[in-house]
Amino acid sequence: MPGPLEGKVALVAGATRGAGRGIAVELGAAGATVYVTGRSTRAERSEYDRPETVEDTADLVTAAGGQGIAVPTDHLEPSAVRALVDRIDDEQGRLDLLVNDIWGGEHLFAWDTPVWEHDLDKGLRLLRLAVETHAITSHHALPLLLRRPGGLVVEMTDGTADYNRDTYRVSFFYDLAKSSVLRMAFALGHELRPHGATALALTPGWLRSEIMLEQFGVGEENWRDALERVPHFAISETPRYVGRAVAALAADPEVARWNGQSLSSGGLAPVYGFTDVDGSRPDAWRYLVEVQDVGKPADVTGYR
Repeated sequence: MPGPLEGKVALVAGATRGAGRGIAVELGAAGATVYVTGRSTRAERSEYDRPETVEDTADLVTAAGGQGIAVPTDHLEPSAVRALVDRIDDEQGRLDLLVNDIWGGEHLFAWDTPVWEHDLDKGLRLLRLAVETHAITSHHALPLLLRRPGGLVVEMTDGTADYNRDTYRVSFFYDLAKSSVLRMAFALGHELRPHGATALALTPGWLRSEIMLEQFGVGEENWRDALERVPHFAISETPRYVGRAVAALAADPEVARWNGQSLSSGGLAPVYGFTDVDGSRPDAWRYLVEVQDVGKPADVTGYR
């Protein structure tokens, strides 16, 4: 049976690892053709100096049932992004879904460090990677996406609009970056609506990314071993969970109802009926507000 996204073309910008990889794979599982971009390749690593590559992600997309196409791209280079979109146009003649997941800032921010003490070069680099890349990519990709009605843009961030409005997020630069992406989705929703397209912001919860698992000294198969040290990690989720959220949104003929809004994987799961790979439905942002941030002991009962 063809998947719900059979014949659809997606660009997941920033798909080397983490949420981007999970999204790309789930779009592939739904039958989409998925262009995946990143700077870490089998030939050369980015400054992350990690083993995950954009080619690996493309292979996972194809193995899941879609068509994965890796295009190494630095989204800070407008000419490179323009060439990427031209290639999609030449090969497919359409773009149905743009996922702006470019980030690259894990090594650039310092926790609870005020702006006057934070490394300025790292902070400004973080803003370029987290904000400027999204603007460049939207500028070049949206004309192709708008050729057909029903296109969707998903701006990936960390935190819902409500949570980030009321909560100081890590540091000045991190806070600004993640809030800026939320506002991007709102602005794009305003600009796309008259053209029959939709834009929204989406956040995963506490993500069990490759980097997070490594920091806790565990793997996906034994992630619960980290709970003794970090009990609230019990609410965490795999990258495939937010990937299923994107796939559900992309297959929804009424996705325009979410235009300009801030959404989360946990909030969308009961709406669309998907689960994480273990069958649970973690709702991290509700848990953070009602349990972790008010100092209650870790207990995910009723939250996953």
